[in-house]
Formats: sequence, C-alpha cells, structure tokens
Amino acid sequence: MSILKTEALGIRFGGLKAVDNLNLTIEKGQLYGLIGPNGAGKTTVFNLLTGVYKPTSGKMFFEGQIIGNESPAKINKMGIARTFQNIRLFSNMSVIDNVKAAFHNSTQYSMAEGILRLGRFRNQEKALQERAMELLEVFGIAEESDLLASNLPYGKQRKLEIARALATEPRLLLLDEPAAGMNPNETAELMETIRFVRDRFAMTILLIEHDMKLVSGICEELTVLNFGTVLAQGKTEEVLKDPKVITAYIGEED
Repeated sequence: MSILKTEALGIRFGGLKAVDNLNLTIEKGQLYGLIGPNGAGKTTVFNLLTGVYKPTSGKMFFEGQIIGNESPAKINKMGIARTFQNIRLFSNMSVIDNVKAAFHNSTQYSMAEGILRLGRFRNQEKALQERAMELLEVFGIAEESDLLASNLPYGKQRKLEIARALATEPRLLLLDEPAAGMNPNETAELMETIRFVRDRFAMTILLIEHDMKLVSGICEELTVLNFGTVLAQGKTEEVLKDPKVITAYIGEED
C-alpha cells in the first residue's frame, strides 16, 4: 500500500520549471532515496510535500488523500514530518525543551489553563516530559537533556532534530541531507540510526542525500532528479549502475 504518491507533479517559478512531471510512489515502511546533483529540485520536492510551496501542476496524495493545498502545520498534523539540511534546532533552549516543543499536536489544555498552570496543564506537562525523555533515551542523548541544544556535538544535534521530528508522531519522515557535515564515523552511526527509526517506529522514510555510501547502504529504491525531471527510478543497485546516473551525478563526485 502506497503511503505517498505524486502524479505529474510540477512547480514553476516564473519561466523556470523547478520540478516537472514527477511521478513518485512510496510504499508504507519503505526507506526511499531522492538523489541528484545540486539544483536538481530535490529540496523543492520536500517543500511541495510539506506545504511550503503549492504545486502548479499535478497531484500529491498522502495515504490516499490529496494534500496539495494544505498548510505546513496541517500536513504535519496529518502525519508528515521533516528535518532540514541546515539543522534548525532552538539553539538557546535545552535539549529536552526542543523535543517538548514538538508535542504541540498532542496538547489538549487551553491557553488559560497554560497561563494559570492548572491541573490539566500540569498533568500533561508531566506526561510530555516523560515522553520526551523516552525519545532522548532511544537516541542515546538523555544524559544531555538539560544542555543547551547548541552545546551538543554535531552528530547528536542531528539525532535531536530527528527525535524532535518524531515527537510530532509522523508516519512519513522526510530527511533532507542528514549526513551533511558529518565525518565517516558519524555517517556510519547515522545509517544505523535511520534503520533503527524505521524499524522501531514502523516509519516510512524518504531522504535526500549526496553521500552515496549512505544511499547505497540503506535505501531500497531511488528516484534520481536532474534539472527537475526524473533521470532514473527503481531499485537502488540498478539505478546506481545506470550510465545516465553515473554521468549526471556520481561522476560529478570524482
């Protein structure tokens, strides 16, 4: 059963076709990769899927429901969360408060109850604190819960960003270049983290990535974009051997 599907998806910025005729089907539980050279349109696709941009052509479906006109907040509540190439943590907040801030989909107390710190507010805050600590335990950063997010090592900041995304209880997680800026050891650990997240949380994951070792190591299927159009699509091993892909993308790395 597909969790995400696009049909002839496209967006123009003036006369520029940033994405054109994208047909993408991702099955529930898949670990799927979206790759391509810089400027190929990958992050634009993420912005379309999360409501930052509105498509100028085609359709997008999440769990069978059209999502083209919803706001980013509504799409997140529907079950799609993302991380960013440039880490976007609340750097002057504690590690645990970064995670707690993402539980907004779960809170049920009123503004007045929050301001006056009434019983329902206190009870829910206690529960959120416990849930946040559980997520931090999962990612091995519970001992740093009281640190400022900016004081975490880079690799742990990436883990915190993923933990915060998971706090919104998504069913589809979009990871935008999660290995950017990481050394080989951090990248290897990230690969295990992504696999763990998929299995532990029964998650479907779509990721953008330039690190071919990571892509070939964890992605089951790939779509390759070049100048906003699909260059190749299919099983990872087959796509990475495609001469067009080697010329347009992998060859660029040499």
